[in-house]
Amino acid sequence: MVLRPATRQDLPAVLALLADEDEVVDPASVVVDAAHEKAFADITGDARNEVLVLVDGRTVVGCPQATYIPGLGRHGAERALIEAVRIRPGLRGGGLGRQLMERAVERARQRGCALVQLTSTRQRTDAHRFYASLGFTASHEGFKLALRAGR
Repeated sequence: MVLRPATRQDLPAVLALLADEDEVVDPASVVVDAAHEKAFADITGDARNEVLVLVDGRTVVGCPQATYIPGLGRHGAERALIEAVRIRPGLRGGGLGRQLMERAVERARQRGCALVQLTSTRQRTDAHRFYASLGFTASHEGFKLALRAGR
């Protein structure tokens, strides 16, 4: 398995992973529209953002998005925010999620980040146990404010 930055060719596979958390979506069926193209270009054009893909041969089996946030706290160190973590349905439970997250955390460590943070929907208790097994602690209560309707 290889963890690498996503390329434009990976975009349909990443969108397929994000489209449905519980069912396999065929990347060939995914419509990549102008909003996706712009978002991907913005992410890949910014040194503080990356979409990563976990690849088995030529198949994208997982992804996270990482944003590196500068801050004044922790003596000016960056922190990494990891979100949109997905492993292809049917492949979960075999250690791929652990590989993906350990490698993403190592990328943040090599970049000099002082900490890695993530959020997870409250209902995803299995994911919470998984993140705790990686050493993450539920140290903060998070809040969100939707500014527009999402898809």
